[in-house]
Amino acid sequence: MTKTAVTVWNECMSFIKDNIKSQAYKTWFEPIKPVKISGDSLTIQVPSKFFYEWLEEHYIKLLRVALVRELGDDAKLIYDVRMENVYSSNTPRTVKIPSSNRNPINSQGITVPLDINKRELKNPFVIPGIQKVKIESQLNPNYNFDSFIEGDSNRLARSAGMAVANKPGGTSFNPLLIYGGVGLGKTHLAHAIGVEIKDKYPDKTVLYISSERFTQQFIESVKSNTRNDFIHFYQMIDVLIIDDVQFLSGKTGTQDVFFHIFNHLHQNGKQVIITSDKAPVDMQDIEQRLLSRFKWGLSAELQVPDYETRISILQNKLYRDGVDMPEEIVDYIGKNIKSNVRELEGVLVSMIAQASFNRKEFTLALTKQIVDKFVKNTKREVSIDQIQKVVSSYFDLDVATLQSKTRKRHIVQARQLAMFFAKRMTKASLASIGSQIGKRDHATVLHACKTVNNLTETDKQFRKYVEDLTKKLTY
Repeated sequence: MTKTAVTVWNECMSFIKDNIKSQAYKTWFEPIKPVKISGDSLTIQVPSKFFYEWLEEHYIKLLRVALVRELGDDAKLIYDVRMENVYSSNTPRTVKIPSSNRNPINSQGITVPLDINKRELKNPFVIPGIQKVKIESQLNPNYNFDSFIEGDSNRLARSAGMAVANKPGGTSFNPLLIYGGVGLGKTHLAHAIGVEIKDKYPDKTVLYISSERFTQQFIESVKSNTRNDFIHFYQMIDVLIIDDVQFLSGKTGTQDVFFHIFNHLHQNGKQVIITSDKAPVDMQDIEQRLLSRFKWGLSAELQVPDYETRISILQNKLYRDGVDMPEEIVDYIGKNIKSNVRELEGVLVSMIAQASFNRKEFTLALTKQIVDKFVKNTKREVSIDQIQKVVSSYFDLDVATLQSKTRKRHIVQARQLAMFFAKRMTKASLASIGSQIGKRDHATVLHACKTVNNLTETDKQFRKYVEDLTKKLTY
């Protein structure tokens, strides 16, 4: 009897079905269609390049055994990828996908013809070429462990980061969530882990991306009808670093796609590293199913550095920049800039600039002048919780009353003021502010801000409320 592509593939499928779990069979083999057979070469059609790569990575030995049983020792397999959602035409296009190995038959008995003139799946970073290419990690090599000074405030997070870098995906710290206030080194540590992994494991695909850019890419993929390509691209990453995940708040579609990407990476032993300005328990407008997964690994906090750590950071930066500065000046900066590392280094940069541009020596007087200006011009970071507490205290209320449904005028005004200051002094979205202040919607927050602005202009007493609260929240 003459063998056809259908009969050969059906026999292969029967063998494969007996050797893997039913769910894996349904997911990875049922969508495959036999196309043609030519001598000892069988061509099969798969839904995407990601699909092909998954088969090559996880089922190549099983496929080889199945094919050899049907076509003999010289059996060859050709993948045709059905390119959907890539072209404007409604007609699906087929391309032949090359193997990363130019002579795969010697090692695996499976071959994929090279055809570099064809087009591959789109991805968010628009990487050209049909063959597997190196994905740029987007990492900053200057943000490494050598320049990340260890102290009591960051020891747990740094140690966990080192453990992950030594064995990505192989520790219980997956995902690793690094959280803390502004300027404490979250991004630096995330980059340091990625840089160390690339140094130790050059073949691993490491990608750093901010949650804002991730969201923009997702929106573009929806607009261009390439959502599947977007997902498949991220599912191929070995180490994914997502910075400022709190910006996914309120973005339901982006959270949904990140949830599926996260699940795929985690289930396949890939490493996920996340940074946030708050712990999972304090994240607002993030889906519960995502928050629960953030808690699977380790949540490590970066705290405000103590005096000894601040001095070490200053000395390290001076050493790296080749600058000699008197100890009393370093000590003065370390004692007076306490809020975060970014401000600490900012003062030092200002000092070096002033001294070099104006050809002045480092003096305590110059230091005091710069530190005073810096502290005065730096806005103190406040949270929505802090704002609610300050406003409630000012009006002799408790926070629960402030958030309640009551329509009493003085409570409504207090609530509107809390929303106004939350909008002015935090980076939270209107939806996030409303959710945290009595579970209101974004329209209520918008109305509150307009009301406060109007009353400030027309009501003298209300203007005093705003001035008093501004002082309390700023100083």
